[in-house]
Amino acid sequence: MARPVTPQIAADTIIELIDLPNRPIVLIERLYPPHGWAIPGGFVDVGETLENAARREAKEEVGLDVSLKILLGIYSDPARDVRGHTVTAVYVAEARGMPVAADDAKDARVVDIDAIPSPLVFDHAEVLADYRRYRETGQPTPLR
Repeated sequence: MARPVTPQIAADTIIELIDLPNRPIVLIERLYPPHGWAIPGGFVDVGETLENAARREAKEEVGLDVSLKILLGIYSDPARDVRGHTVTAVYVAEARGMPVAADDAKDARVVDIDAIPSPLVFDHAEVLADYRRYRETGQPTPLR
């Protein structure tokens, strides 16, 4: 039997900096297309868990060791990534220190949830709206 063609799997992490007032978050400016601002994250390696991929990508892209708090949601809209169908697990995590852009991040920025730069890539506007709701209510992403 032929192996089915399936979507790529990714893990993204909304990193709250707990040593700064109001727990700002970290965004990256992407070095490669699609260009724009994004939540740190990337593809899961074969043999790697989603959680380990989220921690690894945070370390590779912004140099922070993160502690995962919750799974905010799974995002699977086939149109969410212009490069092809990608499903991502988005985590909320805590970290201390300042991010440094590395790997495929052109820049890293600490931002308040009410001062998000643009343009955002992928479906990250929707993800950050879900995150804002989580911060206000404590509720994870609603099922769509």
